[in-house]
Amino acid sequence: MNTKTGWAATTLSVIALGLLLTLAACNKKENTEQSSNAPAETAAPAATPIDPATVATINGTVKFDGTAPKPSKIDMSQDPGCKGTNEAENTVVSGGDLANVFVYVKDGLGGRTFDVPKDAVVLEQKGCRYHPHVLGVMAGQTVDIKNSDPTTHNIHPTPKDNREWNESQPPSSADIQKNFAREEIMLPVKCNQHPWMKMYVNVVKNPFFAVTDKNGKYEIKGLPPGDYTIAFVHEKLGEQDQKVTVAAKDTKTVDQSFKAAGE
Repeated sequence: MNTKTGWAATTLSVIALGLLLTLAACNKKENTEQSSNAPAETAAPAATPIDPATVATINGTVKFDGTAPKPSKIDMSQDPGCKGTNEAENTVVSGGDLANVFVYVKDGLGGRTFDVPKDAVVLEQKGCRYHPHVLGVMAGQTVDIKNSDPTTHNIHPTPKDNREWNESQPPSSADIQKNFAREEIMLPVKCNQHPWMKMYVNVVKNPFFAVTDKNGKYEIKGLPPGDYTIAFVHEKLGEQDQKVTVAAKDTKTVDQSFKAAGE
């Protein structure tokens, strides 16, 4: 073999080996940097602090303007585990007060973030009805679903923006625990076993929400001072919005009314 040719081949081999080692070192460094950055990219943002000495409260009453519709009767006789007859809950009015209106801060919080509550909210099936009929929950918060009836239920949310699921829950079985990842207002939930069983879950990104009681009352506490849009949402009567400004330690009364459909 020619000495010069052999020397050249050896030199090229050494250079090639050096390049391979350099590339390997670069790849290792890149992978290490990506690995170290991964937790920071996936970590949840820290909640925006709110000074408890400045928080405000919004409360009020929601009224029904017009002649209240007569509740329709529900025949539960198809299932012996469901006792008696019942009334639909789609428009519950007592003395002009409207129940089951979801009230929440729709706008005004800007880029604030909030911790997801660790405590679950409870959705109970009892008397072949959902309790409550309208539920508020933060995105990611656990919903604990109980079956207190001596019959099987089939819980079936039908969302637009969240994942749909459908699970049976026999009597005395373990609770079903679920959560909803995305904001969605008046997300319908039904029972495939009992077609009259319906309710609504409202998924929001902040903790400032309430549901009106049988007297039409609601209260939202802990708001930082600011300008807000408050939304009032009813499953049959739609949405009404109001603007409100609250100062530090303020308490504002914000009432709302809904007209009967077609009036």
